[in-house]
Amino acid sequence: MYIVSLTYKVPNDVVDEYLEAHVEFLKEQYHKGHFLASGRKVPRSGGVILSGIESIEALNQVINQDPFKQNGVADYEIIEFIPSMTCAELDFLRTT
Repeated sequence: MYIVSLTYKVPNDVVDEYLEAHVEFLKEQYHKGHFLASGRKVPRSGGVILSGIESIEALNQVINQDPFKQNGVADYEIIEFIPSMTCAELDFLRTT
């Protein structure tokens, strides 16, 4: 599992120019089963994506399709994460 932290490199009005395309990208990745959760950072300086993609190589290929990445809107930090404990509702995320 991976945590993807996006940090905006441009003012929010520029981010907003690409937001609709970014949301469509996210919807496509949810449909494909690549993403589990996503949302804005508070304050609005970027976002976070939780991904269940099988490898960092595959995740990088997906991220390269993001309009935010393609247009230089955000930097991406990828953190590999192995959940060993969860609440009952998120038990499916746990790795044994």
